[in-house]
Amino acid sequence: MAAPLLAMRNVSKSFFGNEVLSGVDLDLRPGEVHALVGENGAGKSTLMKILAGVHEPDSGEIELGGEQVRFSHPSQAQVAGVAIIYQELTLLGERTVAENVFLGREPSRFGVIDRRKMETETTRLLEELGERSFTSRRLVRQLSVAQQQVVEIAKALVVDARVVVMDEPTASLADHEVELLYKLIHRLQARGIGVLYVSHRLREVFDLAQRVTVLKDGRLVSTTDTEAIDIPGLVRLMVGRDLESFFPPRESDIGDVLLEASGAGHRRLRDVDLRLHAGEIVGVAGLQGSGRTSLARALFGVEPFTTGEIRVDGRRTRITSPRRAIKAGLGYVTEDRKSEGLALRQQVRHNALLVAHALHRSAGVSVSELLTSVELTGGPDSASREVRFLSGGNQQKVVLAKWLAVRPRVLIFDEPTRGIDVGAKFAIYTLIRALSAQGVAILMISSELQELIGMADRILVMRDHRIVADLPGDSTEEAIMHAAVHEEAAP
Repeated sequence: MAAPLLAMRNVSKSFFGNEVLSGVDLDLRPGEVHALVGENGAGKSTLMKILAGVHEPDSGEIELGGEQVRFSHPSQAQVAGVAIIYQELTLLGERTVAENVFLGREPSRFGVIDRRKMETETTRLLEELGERSFTSRRLVRQLSVAQQQVVEIAKALVVDARVVVMDEPTASLADHEVELLYKLIHRLQARGIGVLYVSHRLREVFDLAQRVTVLKDGRLVSTTDTEAIDIPGLVRLMVGRDLESFFPPRESDIGDVLLEASGAGHRRLRDVDLRLHAGEIVGVAGLQGSGRTSLARALFGVEPFTTGEIRVDGRRTRITSPRRAIKAGLGYVTEDRKSEGLALRQQVRHNALLVAHALHRSAGVSVSELLTSVELTGGPDSASREVRFLSGGNQQKVVLAKWLAVRPRVLIFDEPTRGIDVGAKFAIYTLIRALSAQGVAILMISSELQELIGMADRILVMRDHRIVADLPGDSTEEAIMHAAVHEEAAP
């Protein structure tokens, strides 16, 4: 067994008397992907920031390459060979790829920045990473998120990083971009670089990592070989609950049809036929690009249907804008809560009333009752906090509160648990179940098949911008995927 490349022993850290890490051990071997998982507040971010030199530990030791180190500034960690790639990338959009890769380390010749050397070396690094879709002279703002991650990794290589920390690296990536990231990680492994991989997506843990460490409430729960555990076992370690009881039981009756589309379509969708009943949860599955989000946007009037008809409560209704959709009783929780669902620099109370204010329906609405109904955590002062300081799970609850303020009868969820931890997922599932029990019709789009199977009464499968199958909610993952990729659905 290879000696550890990195060893963190008995690391503890408190903030204002609140202990957030207590005696945590973590090690990383050369060429290993070691996953770090846990609910929000488990201490993952604090541990990684100690490694990156953002925080100093109160106690404990860090060894890198067998030598004891202590970082009091991020630059010290970088010089020692530690690179961290945050979920929110830190590149400068108006500068070129080469300028970003060498930012703060620009080579010079006779006192002048040697741009040719920067561009040549950046090109070499991109080729090593198998990236040929853009050049070293391209402006970073012109790149996709996946391409920007390549630039971040090139920055790590230029300083000879021995340890690369990735914080939720796939949170904003499409399926084909995730495959690219996997290839990049394998290339890092081949160079003997150790990768610490922080993610809420447990399938990625088993796809990539050789070992997984679980933190809970600032303490080490276990470090386990991924071959020796499965997803249900990992969930049990993280939240103390079996996967079988992870999805709340159904308690609602399915009523009359609330929303119906017949022969609906536009330039991106074809022949959409669907029915949503009161109290029903209908899942939508399909590969990236199959038309799932286009369906949600069309129903909500963002990109309206141009053919066919829509009926709400049996009455033909023209939904040509989000405002008309809301007046018809629809709500839409988008897949990107930060850019489309929230005003991040405004207080929670203002976000909770965004839709109500826009429709002049806020009179008599109690923010306190709204936040209680979605079980927002954070104490009595949470309503006055800026939304950007909340966890992903609490941000999603604020988005939901925003819609509950106007009492929608049909609620569309697009990736409702993206980027939130396992415990917060259970809270969102419970809220969705409660809404269906109140008679709200739910359309739930998700890339996580287990989520759809655990929550939906029926599952619509999309392929090539149309609905190709209507399956029972207890269908297998194999049956759903068969319908998503084959011309005929599996029996």
